[in-house]
Amino acid sequence: MRKILMTSVICAVFAGPAQAQVADSPPAVDRITVLASGQPRSIDTTGQSITVFDRAAIEALQGADVTRLAERIPGVTLSRNGGLGAFTALRVRGAEAEQTLVLIDGVRLADPAAPAGGFDLGTLALGSLARVELLRGANSTIWGSDALGGVLAVDSQLATRPVLAAEYGAYDSLYANASAGFRSDPLELAFGAGYRTSDGFSAAAAGSEPDGHRQLDLAARAKLALADGLSAFAQARFADARLDIDGFPAPAYALADTAEYQDTRQLSGATGLAYSAPGFDLRASYSQADTERQNYDPTFGTAPSYTTDGTSRRAELRGRAGLGAGFALNFGAEREWLSFSSLFDAKRETAQSGAYAQADYDSGPLHLAVGLRRDEHRDFGGAWSLGADAAVELAEGLRAKASYGEGFKAPSLFQLLSDYGNTALQPERARSYDAGLAYDRGPLSLALTAFRRDTSDQIAFDSCFGTTTGICTDRPFGTYANLGRTRAQGIEAEAALQPVEEIGLSAVYALIDTADRTPGSFNLGNDLARRPRHATTLSASWTPLAALTLAADLRLVSRSFDDAANTVRLPGYAVATLRGSWTLTERVDLFARLENLADEDYQTAAGYAQPGRSAFVGARLRL
Repeated sequence: MRKILMTSVICAVFAGPAQAQVADSPPAVDRITVLASGQPRSIDTTGQSITVFDRAAIEALQGADVTRLAERIPGVTLSRNGGLGAFTALRVRGAEAEQTLVLIDGVRLADPAAPAGGFDLGTLALGSLARVELLRGANSTIWGSDALGGVLAVDSQLATRPVLAAEYGAYDSLYANASAGFRSDPLELAFGAGYRTSDGFSAAAAGSEPDGHRQLDLAARAKLALADGLSAFAQARFADARLDIDGFPAPAYALADTAEYQDTRQLSGATGLAYSAPGFDLRASYSQADTERQNYDPTFGTAPSYTTDGTSRRAELRGRAGLGAGFALNFGAEREWLSFSSLFDAKRETAQSGAYAQADYDSGPLHLAVGLRRDEHRDFGGAWSLGADAAVELAEGLRAKASYGEGFKAPSLFQLLSDYGNTALQPERARSYDAGLAYDRGPLSLALTAFRRDTSDQIAFDSCFGTTTGICTDRPFGTYANLGRTRAQGIEAEAALQPVEEIGLSAVYALIDTADRTPGSFNLGNDLARRPRHATTLSASWTPLAALTLAADLRLVSRSFDDAANTVRLPGYAVATLRGSWTLTERVDLFARLENLADEDYQTAAGYAQPGRSAFVGARLRL
């Protein structure tokens, strides 16, 4: 394993890196991102590290598992508590999973009722997405709270041209999705639906009872042109999932088969107005997101053993004004109202607001941006955030880029106001730096980036064991406190090469060195949990016939630790996937996939199993 990993590292570093396109998807001519400034712009006119995948790249990967797309982004590592649908954590450049802001169709999907207020990627299905963007690094200037480690933005697949797709495979798994719509000036409507179900396998590696999963996804979008440049919009998304889970039953209290399961319902939506004119864009919206969870343990009856309900309501204004001579001003303001309740906590509420301005300069080979933001939280006070980035074209196809970003994450409602809460908490803060080179010309794309992030006031749970004073007064079961400082630094490398029209090669690699730097901590100097030092994805595609494409992916990850004390080791692993697609007619595609080709036995979270060798077949129909 170590020899394989070192070989892939050497290949990735000397081959270089690319701006995030899969091997069997050609680079987009005009790659657009909204994450750099809050308004659509070319990814080539920013100094920030942003990866973009379009629908063609997503379809090429097949299936529902969004982690196979995330593994193609340098600096990203993942962990999952079992099979598809189980809790899935995405960590960007060594940040905590909850420190990455997630936007679905522009709506923030953090769960205010979750202990750290994060989003579970296990409820996100790859086949229902049309576009994925990931900004790596802190950027609270534009995006406010939660954008400490990065920002993930995904758009639902809502094509007006009807598309149907379905696949069947291992563990009696079925996945189907469809989208259709209508467009006739001045109205545009689009709808999407997806359904996945699987008998699964035991989430507990030591278990034998299968843990199944099923989920229904619905999405809709409407747009109405009101006048020249002015339009109204509305959109909604609903997800309803059931997941069998394993627990820690008495008397051993070790992870084992149980009859427990969890029901999750997510409902989100937004409505507003958008105006666009030469040199000026403005968008006003109101959005709401609600996540309800219910846990059941049939051993103790039919009533839920635990419930949570978290809601976010948000009013927002974003705009961009061209000032002439290459200058532009991005600006925005928002107000957010948050609430949560649980089986043991009455409804609690808080609110926060913020405003920002970012000045951009784009002229010839040079791009510069500087922004400042102010946030006010009802419970902990205010926070300033500064951000800046620059990019310059040194020669044809060769760019140098650098960025600095400050990020903060407000304490979650659970951390502030639950029975374990601490209203004296301060937000987690981070300073993020990166710099690199990118080359993109003809059949070759390369990029190399060095990064570092320092985090302070990290929030952690204090068990209060043996302590009855200070923040532990009247808290016999513990509370939350600002305890930690951490550092993550390393390099990211990407490469893509198309030596001939029929062959595509790509590689991404990241070296991520993380450390606990909390003064006086027993874990001082330890690696952060579930952060492998090396992670590589190698991909290749071959199109021997105009209608046939064959592809292979190899994911290599080094060892890591499952705990902060670095006493529980997670061995490294190598997982290979083979894919193929056949264009049967202009409207019909057939595809197949073999995952975990060598039937590797591995874990990304201690004690939780991952799928073995798995085969899938499917078809896609475009009407």
